Amino acid sequence: MGEKVKKLLSSILQSVLILVVLGGVVFILFLMGNFGAFPIYITRVIPVIGFFGVLAPVLTICWDLPPKWGKRIGGMFLCVLLCAAVYVGNGFYADSLATLDDRDALLYQYEPFRFDSKSVLLDEPSTLQLDISDVQDLRIDGATALYPVYASFVQNTWPEKYTLAQSTVACTSTVEAYQNLIKGKANMIFAAAPSEAQIEMAEKAGVEFHLTPIGREAFVFFVNRKNPVEGLTVEQIQAIYTGDITNWKEVGGKRQSIRPFQRDEGSGSQSALLRLMEGLPLIEPEEEDRIEGMGGIIREVASYRNYQNAIGFSFRYYSTEMLQNGDIKLLALNGVAPTKETIRDDSYPISSYFYAVTASPIGESAPEESNVALAAFLDWILSDQGQKIIEKVGYVSLNGTSNAE
Repeated sequence: MGEKVKKLLSSILQSVLILVVLGGVVFILFLMGNFGAFPIYITRVIPVIGFFGVLAPVLTICWDLPPKWGKRIGGMFLCVLLCAAVYVGNGFYADSLATLDDRDALLYQYEPFRFDSKSVLLDEPSTLQLDISDVQDLRIDGATALYPVYASFVQNTWPEKYTLAQSTVACTSTVEAYQNLIKGKANMIFAAAPSEAQIEMAEKAGVEFHLTPIGREAFVFFVNRKNPVEGLTVEQIQAIYTGDITNWKEVGGKRQSIRPFQRDEGSGSQSALLRLMEGLPLIEPEEEDRIEGMGGIIREVASYRNYQNAIGFSFRYYSTEMLQNGDIKLLALNGVAPTKETIRDDSYPISSYFYAVTASPIGESAPEESNVALAAFLDWILSDQGQKIIEKVGYVSLNGTSNAE
């Protein structure tokens, strides 16, 4: 065997070994990233290191080949390297974008009776003090955005000795909270009004909902802060989500296609969008533009990646107080910004009630009529003290005035 052939085979073997070793390293690092050992985007660097590691033996191979074949193989390798660089660069760009994620709010910060809890306290003793036997009859759940509200209710009325380990206070999401209410796993939830599908689900289970308004909130739309559009009309929002308006240029922005994000079906904000659409057909989103939570435990909901051409939606308090994401700005609707003041005076066009919801077999009275602890808890929520809590948390109380603060 000629010396050149031996040298060529040696270079090829060297390249293969390097690829195998680097491939194993990438695989291990990828698994470690998934288990939280470090930010997973770090693994994007490894393919680049791999290509540079293979570059030397490949160039050696090309050097030993006839010029014609050496140029072809070298050119193909450089094309692959360029594609890898584009992929890695795009990955780093995507990782750098701000997101809005329902579980990024770190709900444990609002858990009652934690020494550093963000749950709010009244300035005076609560007029309702439940004992352990009372709270054992209360199983509550609710929407992520409303957890600070009902966690504060618990903070002021639950017995402090009733620890979190014993607690029947959950926050699973709007979707699962309604499911738990229907199944009897919860006897009171805090959420926006149910969707038509959730009402139908209850009816099939022989259950009906009882909704008690306890406060008010605004449904809001947001865009990247670099987007020059400051506001839209309700009609423009509807046209964007039916697909009649597809470019920001049509509404005073840059010549960029609009990327409208949606939520999983049955979530509080997706149900609010459907009510806003007033029967108009929603555009079918791209697969990555709808955050799914298929009937069960939803651990991660609604990750709206903050692309400059994106539009998403949420509730005012969640997006301004719980996340405080400075890279996202709320849009005015019909020329009115979503604030507590515009919710109070009804000038913001999409403000609505949020509810304490209970359920009973169809035709039977609401459970709070027979459950003494449930009735006392609901009455207290509607009292001046309960409404004060709603204002102190940052929502708008039923009376719509600021004197409850």
